[in-house]
Amino acid sequence: MSESTRMMLGLAIGIIVMIVLVMKTKIHTFIALLLAALLTGLIGGMPVVDLTDAAGVTTTGVITAIKDGFGSTLKSTGIIIGLGVMMGGILEVSGAAEQLAFTFIKAIGKKKEEWALAITGWVVSIPVFADSAIVIFAPLVKAMSSVSGKSVVGLALSLACGLQLTHSLVPPTPGPLTAAGLLGVDVGQMIMIGIVISIPMLLVIVPYCKWVGKKIYQIPTEDGEYERKEFKEEYLKSMDEVEKLMGEKNLPSFGRAIAPIIIPILLIFIKTFWNLLGSGEGMVNTVICLFGEPIVALAIGTVIAIYGLVKKEENKRVINIMDTAIKDTGLIMLITGAGGSLGNVIKVSGIGDVLGEAVVGLPIPAILIPFIIAALMRLALGSATVAITTAASLTAPLMASISVSPILLAASCCVGAISFSYFNDSGFWVFNGMFGLHELKDQVKCKTAVSFIMAAVGVVELFVLQLVFH
Repeated sequence: MSESTRMMLGLAIGIIVMIVLVMKTKIHTFIALLLAALLTGLIGGMPVVDLTDAAGVTTTGVITAIKDGFGSTLKSTGIIIGLGVMMGGILEVSGAAEQLAFTFIKAIGKKKEEWALAITGWVVSIPVFADSAIVIFAPLVKAMSSVSGKSVVGLALSLACGLQLTHSLVPPTPGPLTAAGLLGVDVGQMIMIGIVISIPMLLVIVPYCKWVGKKIYQIPTEDGEYERKEFKEEYLKSMDEVEKLMGEKNLPSFGRAIAPIIIPILLIFIKTFWNLLGSGEGMVNTVICLFGEPIVALAIGTVIAIYGLVKKEENKRVINIMDTAIKDTGLIMLITGAGGSLGNVIKVSGIGDVLGEAVVGLPIPAILIPFIIAALMRLALGSATVAITTAASLTAPLMASISVSPILLAASCCVGAISFSYFNDSGFWVFNGMFGLHELKDQVKCKTAVSFIMAAVGVVELFVLQLVFH
């Protein structure tokens, strides 16, 4: 058996074992992910521990890869998740989230909540990491569900789709920005084509999200959990009911309610565009980079929430609110980190490279080569940014022999990276954990299914755009 075949076999066995454990046994998802990472690495040829040969070259062991993947994933998401849920707890208890939901519903009208959240996600994810935004807006999604009577799943999925689209397609997010650089595409052009491609995807996917919301009808309860029941039209509240419900409550003003969310987003926005302009060094640059860092920005948002929304509450009660909110994040972080472990094992073992190289030689339309490489990288590694970067790196040397516009090749990398959101994707677990999706069939029906649908729409768009760009 060749080395590449063994690597692919290891990946296949690891994923199959993980799925069987999650679906058919009492093994927890966290343990199943770790076992999948271990099997994938060992069968793929990785040593158990780090080995150093006579020349001083060190081969990373599977145990080290699992630890590094876990740590690096939580390094980027753990603190953000913690701060986000603490702020979210204050937004929920103070009534700020309800005020935001009520204001949004009044502004857009009833029955359009999914569209409002999808557009919000589409705009916000250009400067803000998609997983962070899911956490930041979770209280708003829950409040909109409570106020409107709609399923939190359909609402949250609409938000997640909007976030995923611009995160994968529109610079200055790292993935599409890297693809533009590697393939020699003007950043401005990349922004425009990313926006053009993402809009039809959004138009197609929101109706699906609304449908899923009826199939998985789940609403938040007062104790912070979710109640699952069969959907009925009478559960949806009329605008008169909403007005009456909100009028009976003593809620904070809209300005105080939205400040903890909008200020961190603005700080991150400013840093993103400041860096894009290449503004150099100096005190101003230092201040902008400091306060625009997501960890610092969210910490500021949490402080604003404390002193703007629960300033008059006793210290112990405020601390208790945040303690209660953060209790459930431990499981989310463990599963998110384990997904990162699996992705890192696949990366370090070389399985990702084998997948990419295998696709380059396939007899397929040239425009689909970057798409398939990126899709396989996303399937293997879980990270859309890494998938885009890998696909662009492997496609760049082929540009001289491919009669496709560089801008379409770059876009193809980005569309392919949307294709798979499943077990080794941190966003998959953040979404499921935040909105109470515990059954595998429901998880696949949400994040995994929408990624397939959006990518399929993107492929059609690529072929249409190929008629324009020669």
